[in-house]
Amino acid sequence: MLRIIIAATLWIATPLLAQESVVVDLSQNKVEITTTFSGSNIFVFGAVKRDTPLPAGTGPLDVAIVVEGPLETVTVRKKEKKFGIWVNAEAIEIQEAPSFFTIATTRPLSEMLNEGDLRDYAIGLNYAVRPQPQSITNADTESFSEAIIRIRTDNGLYSERVGLINLTEDTLFEADIRLPANLVEGDYTARVYLVRDKNIVADASVGIVVRKAGLEAWLYNLSRENALLYGLLSILVALAAGYGASEIFRRLRR
Repeated sequence: MLRIIIAATLWIATPLLAQESVVVDLSQNKVEITTTFSGSNIFVFGAVKRDTPLPAGTGPLDVAIVVEGPLETVTVRKKEKKFGIWVNAEAIEIQEAPSFFTIATTRPLSEMLNEGDLRDYAIGLNYAVRPQPQSITNADTESFSEAIIRIRTDNGLYSERVGLINLTEDTLFEADIRLPANLVEGDYTARVYLVRDKNIVADASVGIVVRKAGLEAWLYNLSRENALLYGLLSILVALAAGYGASEIFRRLRR
């Protein structure tokens, strides 16, 4: 009898969770980093598609948008004061730290989702960094992860923006996501989640390509493919700048 009740409950609940889907698009899916790049804006917009009308008593719709950059391996070191000098002590290698992470929501995450879904779907700053426990304790692992989040938040690379999404009649949504100037190259992802009654009912994702372009790309490729020529070019530029500055001061003294 218990199995019959559970099966019937799942049969009834599944259509309710499956009758909504989401369609997402971006104002641009390619960002070029040039020598004058000062940041960019990505306009994320979409619509909710419903196969059937929602039943009476269904909770309000919430939307969360996560934009995440390529994962990096980061070595974090803890400093300690010994004999009056700050030195590096413990260190841990964080293997899955997004180079960029921002989340926009219709309201605070704690009111939208439970901790289990936040953790499983890596939604929110608390779950942006996914450390791999090593020789130190889990508590220390969490402190190192928090350090990365704090530093990258101060640098404008991590952020959480409550109320940024404009949701119209539980159907259309839009958000203007700011990308800072200190982005790294790579493949970024914009993930969109529809949430009702603290359950994720639909999700979708779309890619964003961030690449260097113009002189910035040429210099970067030259430094990687021909280090000797890049070094000689750097010396020539430095000599030219030094000579030009000395000439300007010499003429000003006349």
